[in-house]
Amino acid sequence: MIAVANLSLKYGKRVLFEEVNVKFTPGNCYGVIGANGAGKSTFLKILSGDIDSSTGHVSITPGERIAVLRQNHYEFDEVSVLQTVIMGHQKLWGIMQEKEALYAKLDFSDADGERVSELEGQFAEMNGWNLESDAAALLSGLGIKEETHAKLMQELAGNEKVRVLLAQALFGNPDVLLLDEPTNDLDMETITWLEDFLADFQNTVIVVSHDRHFLDGVCTHIADIDFGKLNLYTGNYTYWYESSQLALRQRSDQNKKTEDKRKELQEFIERFSANASKSKQATSRKKLLEKLNVDEIKPSTRKYPAIIFKQEREAGDQILTVENLNHYTEEGNKLFSDLNFSLSKGDKVAILSKDSVASTAFFELLAGNAKPSSGEIKWGITITPSYLPGHNHEFFKVDLNLIDWLRQYSEEKDETYIRGFLGKMLFSGEETFKKCNVLSGGEKVRCMLSRMMMMNGNVLLLDEPTNHLDLESITAFNNSLKDFKGTLLFTSHDHEFVQTVANRIIEITPHGFIDKSMSYDEYITDERVKQQREALYAKK
Repeated sequence: MIAVANLSLKYGKRVLFEEVNVKFTPGNCYGVIGANGAGKSTFLKILSGDIDSSTGHVSITPGERIAVLRQNHYEFDEVSVLQTVIMGHQKLWGIMQEKEALYAKLDFSDADGERVSELEGQFAEMNGWNLESDAAALLSGLGIKEETHAKLMQELAGNEKVRVLLAQALFGNPDVLLLDEPTNDLDMETITWLEDFLADFQNTVIVVSHDRHFLDGVCTHIADIDFGKLNLYTGNYTYWYESSQLALRQRSDQNKKTEDKRKELQEFIERFSANASKSKQATSRKKLLEKLNVDEIKPSTRKYPAIIFKQEREAGDQILTVENLNHYTEEGNKLFSDLNFSLSKGDKVAILSKDSVASTAFFELLAGNAKPSSGEIKWGITITPSYLPGHNHEFFKVDLNLIDWLRQYSEEKDETYIRGFLGKMLFSGEETFKKCNVLSGGEKVRCMLSRMMMMNGNVLLLDEPTNHLDLESITAFNNSLKDFKGTLLFTSHDHEFVQTVANRIIEITPHGFIDKSMSYDEYITDERVKQQREALYAKK
């Protein structure tokens, strides 16, 4: 168990946490949520001991071990992949190093022999004889092939390093596991593996993530950081969100009797529990559903942006035709080939690729920012595309405040009109005079969304739209796209986003493509699709 007592953290006049008291118990997985800047990652660093709090203390049950997902991708560059994983269990690694040093001594004494015997006993108790096979199994589960295990970390690509560091955190069955954005740079198969691993994990997990599907799949509790306080709620993210929204609606309904409100909340719990019990994620933690308590349901103070996409005009029948599209990198590497498809009105297409370079290049072609190596892209004459690029830094290389920045993209120059769009994205008052070149990643995306809403396009092009956004913005964005009446092409690693928005899946590969009118969950579980994917990616 890990507990926090009277925890406060202050930076000058800014109070990040104030008098936080909470216990995290074994067998539970806690999802830490909060708006951007609320201090989620900082809270995990305090728990791990990487940051000291201003007041209060963190205590852990004596003898228990904390493991942390490290964020420094260069820390282990001179170490082999397999050894990096084993180093996650520092005590076991220390025993190994001491043993090797003693065995290497030329003047091996009786005292050395006694110490080695003691170390060997500890090594065996900690299941040391299986450590290499256990580490290798974790790496394989996370998509790191066996031939890579002996390589140095510096030889790996960035997304491979992420997986190795994740294996390091999971290694050796830690008593407390701290994970900050563990699904970043992971593909769908690996995230599913991690969900299953954590669902069966018997100790304490505390995780920060913007992936709602992941939070729903693994979390037994939500730890909500709001205005310097931390409140614990039983249930996963969706339960917290839907119940808090229901409570908020009830608070505004002054005419409804208290007993009627309580009955409505109880009925909500019963419906939620019935649906959750049918999901595969719930199997190991169904007992949790019995603990959902109507008294825990409270309205959230969290603010959600108003993301509303309107079409200036309805699209005609001719939307988009792509013919024999091929594209290569400047170095001559093939990104995708022989791409042929047409869009129908109302199509909401998720573009999948194992290579994010390929999907970004595809959207740049659609937006007219680059020319294909060969083939044609034909837009209908009634179509007004609106594009959210994955990389937006070029838009913010100007010394303008937010009002003047957004005014650049508006036919209507009136300040009140501009402020209206910024206000929808939670920029108000003095914030609108903030310089656009000092914005955070999430603030930049919200500005780009304001720009998109102004354009009133009837086809939306979105390259990793949830990157940098907080859960509130992601949820609002998700709901907006479900309601959008136009046509949509997007790529995203957010499982919930893809599953709830897309009605068609197109996967692009260097050796062909797959085009299916089905949901994302159907696509990833369909055996025939699986065989097609394997065949395409196996081609040389």
